[in-house]
Amino acid sequence: MPKIQLPASFERVMRSKCKFIVVIGGRGSGKSESMGRMLPMRCQTEKADILCGREYQNTIDDSVHKLIKEILEKENVSGFRITDKKIDCLTGGNFRYKGFAKNPENVKSAQGFKYSWIEEAQSLSQQSIDDLLPTIRASESQLFFTGNPGASTDPFSKRFITPYLQHLLRDGYYEDDLHLIVFMNWRDNPWHKELEPQRLWDKEHLSDAKYSHIWEGDFSDEIDDAIIKAEWFDSCVDAHLEIPFPIRGSEFVAHDPADSGDARGLVHRHGSLIKEALSNVTGDVNEACDWATDYTIAVRANHFIWDGVGIGLSLKRQINEAFNGRNITATMFMGSRSPEFPKQKYEPVEGERNSTKQKLTNLQLFKNLRSQRYWMLRDRVYNTHLAVTKRIFTPAEKMISFSSKITEIRTLRSELCRIPRKKNTADMIQIMSKEDMKKLGISSPNLSDSATMSLHTPVNLSYMASAPEPEAEAAY
Repeated sequence: MPKIQLPASFERVMRSKCKFIVVIGGRGSGKSESMGRMLPMRCQTEKADILCGREYQNTIDDSVHKLIKEILEKENVSGFRITDKKIDCLTGGNFRYKGFAKNPENVKSAQGFKYSWIEEAQSLSQQSIDDLLPTIRASESQLFFTGNPGASTDPFSKRFITPYLQHLLRDGYYEDDLHLIVFMNWRDNPWHKELEPQRLWDKEHLSDAKYSHIWEGDFSDEIDDAIIKAEWFDSCVDAHLEIPFPIRGSEFVAHDPADSGDARGLVHRHGSLIKEALSNVTGDVNEACDWATDYTIAVRANHFIWDGVGIGLSLKRQINEAFNGRNITATMFMGSRSPEFPKQKYEPVEGERNSTKQKLTNLQLFKNLRSQRYWMLRDRVYNTHLAVTKRIFTPAEKMISFSSKITEIRTLRSELCRIPRKKNTADMIQIMSKEDMKKLGISSPNLSDSATMSLHTPVNLSYMASAPEPEAEAAY
């Protein structure tokens, strides 16, 4: 086997004895090519059998077979028999290719291989991860993953990236007895130059969020038709310190009880600052409700809001008992109801002044209260983005800041930037339901729902369109 050339940042991967080795990053990083150079060397020198797997593989063309074949031919490596579907080392060892999604039994076959390489690992399902990891238990066997991170809430991200993100951002890698996780990007690849014109074009023409995902290996927390762009959200992180604007007024805690199987969400807002976002996956709905009300009492919030749709309807007595004798108002949110302030004209944000929306009332524009609240948050986020990036200012009560100290800020970002608008024949603003989002593979947005509920206006509202407009406390 001839001497192979690899980026210096890949040396840590070459030397590691960890069971699970993850190499993530954007386009042009050389991570897949480096893996495709290292593994044939191990196949030949160790007579090792190597499984090359991925979540979706309909044909051999979907695998890394072509990549490995081209590397062997380009480097004039002898000692391998290459066919259209497999590669065998003449002295022992081979490469085989399998997809996991259509045949879960393929995952378990990894047990018979010394090395397994999972390409496009960001696409792995939770089931594939759960089945795959226990199979890598033979002495000195290793499981390699390569990919560009998807959403921060994807199963692969939650297992291998977000728990170690602080170390990865600070050091470029994370290592313990079990894991080695390495970031590789185009800067780490000395042979990247041929892609440089494409990178520069993308940097100029793509959104910051899309460019960062493609080339910098950032999470892809934005989808088509999302009402909030990732770069808008990023502008809002610590915006109250950047601009700055005062934080005053009431404190609100909003809680999404969620249905069985989903995390329960909690968001804490003080004026125009989102101070905290937390999720809870332990216990039942009543225990999660106690967790949320205990938090509300501990931070001395003034108002508590919870989603009363579905299972949340049964929590009214429990919540009232929790706040009995305390100066905390409790409000059940019903997103299917009519919008607040139905006769009030909607005021578009800067840049939408000529929109027909400006002529419509809230009742004419919004399909329901949930859609109105999401659009209200969207407008606050965009107003803040304009203030931070272009110095176009609006009053503090029409902006929002996300504290960088929020425990689950990555999850909140992912959820808020993956909320799609639903089209309807009336051309009203409507947010896609959780059920429809799940059909598209979008995780249940429990933190983002909590964030929108936290924009509660604490007055005795009537949701009838004919009701007079109430006097409302400023929501900042």
